[in-house]
Amino acid sequence: MAYDVEKIRAQYPALADGRAWLDGAAGTQVPQSVIDAVSDAYRVGVSNVGGPYESSRRASGIVAEARSAVADLVGAPDPSCVVFGPSMTALTYRFAAVLAAGWRPGDEVVVTRLDHDANVRPWVQLARKAGASVRTAEVDPTGELPAERVTELIGDRTKLVAVTAASNLLGTIPDVRTITDRARQVGAVSYVDGVQHCPHVPVRIAELGADFYATSAYKWAGPHLAAVVASDPWSLETLHPDKLAPSPDTVPDRFELGTNPFASMAGVVAAVEHLAGLDSDADGTRADRLAVSRRAARDHEDRLARTLFDGLAALDGVVRHGAPQGPCTPTAFFTVPGTEPAAVAEFLAARGLNVSHGHSYAWELVHALGVGSTGGVRASLSHYTGESDVRRLLDALGDLSTG
Repeated sequence: MAYDVEKIRAQYPALADGRAWLDGAAGTQVPQSVIDAVSDAYRVGVSNVGGPYESSRRASGIVAEARSAVADLVGAPDPSCVVFGPSMTALTYRFAAVLAAGWRPGDEVVVTRLDHDANVRPWVQLARKAGASVRTAEVDPTGELPAERVTELIGDRTKLVAVTAASNLLGTIPDVRTITDRARQVGAVSYVDGVQHCPHVPVRIAELGADFYATSAYKWAGPHLAAVVASDPWSLETLHPDKLAPSPDTVPDRFELGTNPFASMAGVVAAVEHLAGLDSDADGTRADRLAVSRRAARDHEDRLARTLFDGLAALDGVVRHGAPQGPCTPTAFFTVPGTEPAAVAEFLAARGLNVSHGHSYAWELVHALGVGSTGGVRASLSHYTGESDVRRLLDALGDLSTG
C-alpha cells in the first residue's frame, strides 16, 4: 500500500508507548524528522538575522524555507504571504488590532457559534471598542452551519466575517467559499480559522476564497508555532500594525514581533516535508507530493472516522453531540450520561487512551449544544491513527456505559 499507517506510526517516537493517542485536535505528536530538525538547528548553531556570518545567514535561510513550506502546504501564491507567530490566538489578536483600526459605529462584524473562541472573542472585543455591531450565526442542532446562516447576516456595513473552516469540537466543515464570496461582494474581509481544517483537508486558499487563513503547526505534526497566511501579498501591504520603530517595515516581517524561533521554524519545514511523504508513491515538487499524500491521508482518516461514528452510534450509553451530515474531520464529541466528562477521560486514560474533555475553547458552541462549560469528551483521529486505536476506544466506552 502506498499509504502504510504502520510505517508512518514507526516514525513517531511517542507512539511507541502503547497508548492510543486520540487527542490530535488538541495537538499532534511529532515524527523523528521534526525532532531532528529542531535539535540540529540548535546543534549546528543559529544566530539572529542580519549578521555577516554563517550562523546568521543560516537563520535567514530557515525563515525563508519555513515561509515557502507553509505556502506550499496551504496553496499560497507566494511565501511572502506567510506571517508566523507563537499561536493562532496571538496572531488573531494581532490581526484584529490592525483590521479593526478603521471600524466605526454602525459597522458590523459577523462571527459564528461554530468557531473556537480565538476566532470570536478578538473580533467581538475590538468591535465593542469601536462601537461596531456583532452579528452571530447560529448552528443547527446537528452541529452544522448552513452557509445561509452566515450570508444572511452579511450586509453593506459588514467589515469582517470570521468563520472556521472546520469545527475544533465537532469536525463540521461549512461551505466556506459561499461565505467568503458573499463577504467579498460587500467589500468585507474574511478571516478563516483553519487550525482544525489544515491537518485533515488538502488546502488551497484560492479555492476557499479566504483573505486570511490561520493554521497551527502543532496540529499537523510540527512544533508549537502558528501562521496566518494572506491570499496575496497585497493584502498585507495595505495593513500597518503597531511595531517597534527600528524593526523591519517590510511584508511580512512587520507583522512578526521580536526574534523568530528559528529552530521551531526548521521543525515546520520538516513537518511539511513529512506530510508530503505520507504516500510513498507521491513524487514531483513538494506541492505535488503534498497533494497526493494529503488525499491519501484524508481517505485513511475518513475510513477510520466512519468506524468511530458508527461505533459510537451503536453504544446505547453514549450520546454523540452534533453529528454533521455533511463533510467533517475525524472528530467526535460525546458524553456518557451520569458520568462527568472529566471522569470519562480519566477512565479512558487508565485504559491507555488519550482523549480531551471539557469545552475545548469552543465556548459559544458548547452552550449552543446545551452541554454548558463542563462540555464533553472529544476523540480526534490523525493521519497516524490506526484502526486498533479506534476499536480500543469503542470497547472501553462499551465497558464504561454498561458497567
